[in-house]
Amino acid sequence: EVQLVESGGALVQAGGSLRLSCAASGFTFDDYAIGWFRQAPGKEREGVSCISSNDGRTYYADSVKGRFTISSDNAKNTVSLQMNSLKPEDTAVYYCAADGPWVVPGCYLGFDYEYWGQGTQVTVSS
Repeated sequence: EVQLVESGGALVQAGGSLRLSCAASGFTFDDYAIGWFRQAPGKEREGVSCISSNDGRTYYADSVKGRFTISSDNAKNTVSLQMNSLKPEDTAVYYCAADGPWVVPGCYLGFDYEYWGQGTQVTVSS
């Protein structure tokens, strides 16, 4: 059974940092792309970042580029999202998602990933 479990969400002041983690199980981690998405109240889900576990390439949405960093530990089947310089508009439920087997170089976010976690709340106060 595929499982994705997010952790690390919290309440933080603007300008602060958080590190989200996604623990994956039930599939061959090296063959998948892992993405982070977020959804704020009343807004559509937004792709934030992704990483291709087979070649390590990453992608970031313009809204987080330069502030967020995605990384993968294939030995531990975890993907982390380091979020710095947080802004109130980063407030959302953050979801980890996986799709694969991933056979193309790099990764992208503009489609519905196959497997999803339950989400973790990030709240940034002004």
